[in-house]
Amino acid sequence: MAISNDLLSSTLYSIRDSEVDNLFKKVAFLDGVRRAGGVETESGGIKIQRPLSIAEHSTITQLATGYEPVSLAVNDVLRPAIYDWCDFTAPIVITRKEEMENSGEYAIVKILESRMKSVMGMLRRELNKQILRGDSAVLTAMNTLNGDVNGTLGSATGFLEHASPALPSAQNNVVGGISKATFQVPGWLNQFANAGGTLAMTDLYNLYIAANSVAPAGDISQLIMSDDAFSQYRNLLFAQERFVQTDKLDGGRMGLAFNGAVAEQDPEMGFASSLGGNPSVDAYMLNYDGVKLVFHSEGDFAVSPFEHISGTTARAAQLYVKVQLVADHLGSQGVLVNA
Repeated sequence: MAISNDLLSSTLYSIRDSEVDNLFKKVAFLDGVRRAGGVETESGGIKIQRPLSIAEHSTITQLATGYEPVSLAVNDVLRPAIYDWCDFTAPIVITRKEEMENSGEYAIVKILESRMKSVMGMLRRELNKQILRGDSAVLTAMNTLNGDVNGTLGSATGFLEHASPALPSAQNNVVGGISKATFQVPGWLNQFANAGGTLAMTDLYNLYIAANSVAPAGDISQLIMSDDAFSQYRNLLFAQERFVQTDKLDGGRMGLAFNGAVAEQDPEMGFASSLGGNPSVDAYMLNYDGVKLVFHSEGDFAVSPFEHISGTTARAAQLYVKVQLVADHLGSQGVLVNA
């Protein structure tokens, strides 16, 4: 008996949240942003608009006698950062030939399950790559954390630039239509550190202190590192590691942390910056109160019903994503190079 489109569709819905395939690569950002509550949904709109407070509204007048004139000079402190959506999709296809060669409904469901996981994994890896590195050949409309994406500092739209916020006009990317060069305020300039070739705990703590000192809310949520930097970080912590008897273990996997934030590696990290000597970009220190991943309410890896493809013996469903990376506060974010 032929398996119905409805049954195939319901199978996809049930396995949507679990994707593992033989091409598996860690997607630290996508996992971390969901875990830390950095995902938001919007129900519609052609663009995403985020109100930013990037100026002081009024000035202070000190009163010595009480008769001094009070300055009523004010600024319009709100500026809207506006982002376009990034839409992408990938099909999940099964042919009549494959159905006939794999007798039994369960065999067909197994094929479908494998393909669903493969497509979901492919989309997640490509999205994660674009967010961290900004060099996806497909998802070019998706924003990126890499502020040096086009190889020229200050002429990109990536969020985290490889320059110190203390240097005047060193950061001048345009994020959400808001120029960092125009608004040189602590909340719109990301933190930056150069480890000088070898990671030291002071590099991380200096970056953490700089980011946390201007964070309007929350603390660092996640530290995403390259494989080499993560290995060095693990070695730096070795003297502080503690061991317990095996019969005391609860079977859970222990993870590293930095000041309460999850620290983990991602294979996409470690790419080259255009700074002198082309040092590697080895860590992002992220506060998910300031950086958000916004999904459309009907585009969070949404699965469409199966339909027959006209003119073929195949039927297919679409895995559809409508999403964008947005910034509310960049001063609470940091990037570390040359570790």
